[in-house]
Amino acid sequence: MTQSQQAIILFGHGSRDPRWAQTLHAVAKQLQSDHPTRVVRCAYLEFMQPGLPETLRSLYAEGLKHVRVAPVFLAAGGHVLRDLPELVAPLSQECPGLQVEIVAALGADPDVIEAMARAALR
Repeated sequence: MTQSQQAIILFGHGSRDPRWAQTLHAVAKQLQSDHPTRVVRCAYLEFMQPGLPETLRSLYAEGLKHVRVAPVFLAAGGHVLRDLPELVAPLSQECPGLQVEIVAALGADPDVIEAMARAALR
């Protein structure tokens, strides 16, 4: 499988204030710049659009069958451990052959923790 056959969804909580999404969009822009052949999208749990199911359906309709969902959360709480899998599960019947890999909450990654600690000291 090539990178062009894979998609990455940056999955965030969402907010009533649209400025909240600026950071998520900056991460998406950097990811797209670093990996121009990958399809990169943002999706939200609530308050903002598009939602995760709609984004997965859209990618599937575009012919992408391998999708990595990266939760842009500081830690794996109920939204990552419960809500996210519940959003993805029904799509396995609706979108045959769709493979969704849910990775750990990005905030729990050791490199992210180190970067946040360095940023806090600046």
